[in-house]
Amino acid sequence: MTELEKIQYTKMFIDKLANGINPLDGTMIPDSDLLNNVRISRCMFYVSGILRRVIENNGITPKKATHKLPFAITNEQLQNFPYSDVPIPLSTIVERINAMIDTDAMNKLTFRDVAEWLISIDVLKIDKNEDGKNVKRPTENAEPLGITLEERQGQYKMYHVVVYDRKAQELIIDNMDAILKHKQESITARKTNDHRDEPLAIPDIFPDTEM
Repeated sequence: MTELEKIQYTKMFIDKLANGINPLDGTMIPDSDLLNNVRISRCMFYVSGILRRVIENNGITPKKATHKLPFAITNEQLQNFPYSDVPIPLSTIVERINAMIDTDAMNKLTFRDVAEWLISIDVLKIDKNEDGKNVKRPTENAEPLGITLEERQGQYKMYHVVVYDRKAQELIIDNMDAILKHKQESITARKTNDHRDEPLAIPDIFPDTEM
């Protein structure tokens, strides 16, 4: 019997027990039997689900996803940033930064990472657009730094987008360390404000009381 066949055989036993069937002779297990306890049955169904995934993976235990490294970039890499002489949106700047790192091994820099730093230095602010949605808009400090609001034609109507000229792009690249420091401080602050005293959520297969 192969390992896969052993796993399939074991799952068959567990499935029958979970459903109150004696796997040896096919008879029903009495309701009073310990194996018919609902908490035990739930645990057996849970194990059965794990075995099912192993069987679907040809008997190989699925590997856990590899955790990526936090975003990081060297000054040497930043020196090769492809600046645009035409004002571009922040999303494009972030895309160009991420194009310089190995995104298979490392998490990407996000639009939010940079935008929150720009808000923290009073260059961007949260405002409402004509539809009442929150949008990011330049503050009065932004224009001297090369950050402006541009009107563009969409498929159905005009819209506004914040754009960054060469000077503003340099501001972001030159302050990458400050952006990443602000990101880490924000993460730490959010963790501190989490409701740490709330009880952990328990999967439905397990009881609310001690087993």
